[in-house]
Amino acid sequence: MKRVAGGPVTASGAVPGAQFPSPVVHPSAWAEISDWITLLKPRVMLLVVFTGMVGLLVAPGHLNPFLAATSVLCIAMGAGAAGAVNMWYDRDIDAVMRRTASRPVPSGRISAEAALAFGVVLAMLSVLVMLLAANVVAAAELALSIGFYVFVYTIWLKRRTPQNIVIGGAAGAFPPLIGWAAVTGTIGALPALLCAIVFFWTPPHFWALSLFAREDYRRANVPMLPVVAGLKATRRQIFLYSAFLVPLSLLPWALGLTGPVYGGAALLLGLGFAWHALRVLRDPQDGTGVSLSRDAPAKALFRFSIYYLFLLFTAVAVDRFFG
Repeated sequence: MKRVAGGPVTASGAVPGAQFPSPVVHPSAWAEISDWITLLKPRVMLLVVFTGMVGLLVAPGHLNPFLAATSVLCIAMGAGAAGAVNMWYDRDIDAVMRRTASRPVPSGRISAEAALAFGVVLAMLSVLVMLLAANVVAAAELALSIGFYVFVYTIWLKRRTPQNIVIGGAAGAFPPLIGWAAVTGTIGALPALLCAIVFFWTPPHFWALSLFAREDYRRANVPMLPVVAGLKATRRQIFLYSAFLVPLSLLPWALGLTGPVYGGAALLLGLGFAWHALRVLRDPQDGTGVSLSRDAPAKALFRFSIYYLFLLFTAVAVDRFFG
């Protein structure tokens, strides 16, 4: 055995028990990766992907598992692309809102040009791959949803009207249609109803957020309903949309498109949604427009609305496979 300074080595020259450092990603690299992921609005994307995946799973027919997974990935890419372009366009108002000031673009960690390029390229790739993996109907619906979110909601409506969420909510309602079309190449009654449910779920969900984030929107001069019409009118609109949402959510069961598993879940979840909306309606306000209850009912409704949509769509899938 040969000896070298520092200890014995084997015939191959290796030091017994020597530890070789494993590749380490620098913390700054992880931070940059995290910023690019944040640019895609992952929390919003998760909800979009889930509703699209349910549309795909309950569609009649069969799609190759690899192509099905690719279609879901395209929905995620399209949602992320729309989020990135939204952050590029809204960088000025995001910078003055406490809730969004730390986002990658307004904070300067990602340039506006890079965010725009990232979003545009991702959008084109998502539509192209959907066309190749599924069919022209699914690709067209995906392109329409991205365009609607970017051009109709972000650029046209958001800064001009308090109805921005009502009309713009159509963009987030497309995924069940896209998932269904990826399998069938058509638009069916069930995904159309699921689309309508998401559409009417969106206003109470986002208006609940706007109630406790109203000062942010006021500073940014965004005409959200509480800023323009006041808190009382917003609470009333939340309740009206919620009251309409409950019977609408029961339609898939009433029309025989789903079974009792979904029907029972829709009824229980709908009653819970209506109860939270009623609490918001009755939330006392003082003369300055600041909630005496510190916006607790609005925050509770906002949180519940997220669980509501996840559980309702889970019930659709469970009902189809086990009902």
